[in-house]
Amino acid sequence: MSPRPTASGRSARRVAFDVVHAVSTDDAYANLLLPGRLREARLSAADAGFATELTYGTLRRRGFYDAVIERATGRAVDRVDPPVLDVLRLGAHQLLTLGTPPHAAVDESVRLVRQVGSARAAGFVNAALRRVSERDRESWRDELSRGISDPDALLAIRHAHPEWVVRALRAALAAEGREDELDALLAADNAPPRVTLVALPGLADAPDDDRDERTAFSPLGIRAAAGDPAADAGVAAGTRRVQDEGSQLAALALSRVRPARAGERWLDLCAGPGGKAALLAAEARTAGATLTANETVPARAELVRRALAPVDPSLTVRVGDGRSIAHDAAESFDRVLVDAPCTGLGALRRRPEARWRKTVDDVAPLATLQTELLTAALDATAPGGVVAYVTCSPHLAETRDVVDAVLGARDDAVAIDTRAVLAGVTRTPLDLGDRGTAVQLWPHRHASDAMFIQLIERRR
Repeated sequence: MSPRPTASGRSARRVAFDVVHAVSTDDAYANLLLPGRLREARLSAADAGFATELTYGTLRRRGFYDAVIERATGRAVDRVDPPVLDVLRLGAHQLLTLGTPPHAAVDESVRLVRQVGSARAAGFVNAALRRVSERDRESWRDELSRGISDPDALLAIRHAHPEWVVRALRAALAAEGREDELDALLAADNAPPRVTLVALPGLADAPDDDRDERTAFSPLGIRAAAGDPAADAGVAAGTRRVQDEGSQLAALALSRVRPARAGERWLDLCAGPGGKAALLAAEARTAGATLTANETVPARAELVRRALAPVDPSLTVRVGDGRSIAHDAAESFDRVLVDAPCTGLGALRRRPEARWRKTVDDVAPLATLQTELLTAALDATAPGGVVAYVTCSPHLAETRDVVDAVLGARDDAVAIDTRAVLAGVTRTPLDLGDRGTAVQLWPHRHASDAMFIQLIERRR
């Protein structure tokens, strides 16, 4: 059941507007901005839940709501003032997904548009949302789908994904012989994820079956209790961290590919904001190894330092382009994580705005960068060492194609059967099919981000 606001729900709507508008106009990230806004507003648990669903739900289905708004008003959304458009999007989500009574959704949206300084648009908002309320979501889907026969275009409307994303996800599933799971994957992208925590080895108590609700696969994962995870004592102390289970498995694939030896040097090449770096550092510390982190953006490097501080505040955080790492440290590291910048198509549950930010034109430049980073990582790895190439995208151009291109261009690196490695790590078996050596996780199958993980050994 969708959360319902209390009588003070107007404050919740304003919080949702502020975050949605910041995402629309300032390229803000909802998952970073919303928690602080909720704390500042001091909302009740019910209103915080309503504000959260209103924010994330509106962002997830933004493209669908924009199409509805255009059809209802006869006006292109780029001709609507941005604050007014965001009020309409929030109103459409209340009407078509949350089941808010039309009089309440319309009246509160009119009140909100006046509150945010667009009083002259009150009549327009009133009329537009009344037209939106004349149909339910299924009827609007049918209306928008009329005359369209392309299956990917129809799925894009039904599940509020850009068509190019639908096509990319179809291709990625087809590579595993599971194209028939596309509808389930797209639906999972629109389902709010459970928050998961990782217990950092040596700092936090290991997850306990009697005390904790454990994750299905990660031996260090815990499903967070409802509410703000920042209230968790371990999270506040930095000994437990909010981290998707897929990210945990990506780090553990590298740290547990083989027993670590004292004195080993590990590197997180693209470390910001520091979640995987903290887990790797904790894993390294238990074996007498050390982690170096690299981050190209100074502000993100500071986040990495904060993440590493509970493990060891003296760990080195290098600020620089990861592609140049081998110039300073050729063949220096025993294990290297390349958590490469990507389209983020695997994290659409948690980053709902991402699907509308990237375009198909972003893929090729990112693939070039990913290829260069993986090449640099291998050059910085000592013979016999291991690189983990990881993306939070299942797009084939960012995953298999990058690995194939890099391995095809050199004779000193070979893919490791990453599936077999994780089979020795996870609490229960992963359903991965039987194609290739990489691991591709999926939201609909593993309840995690769609992480791609390929381990590679640098040959002697």
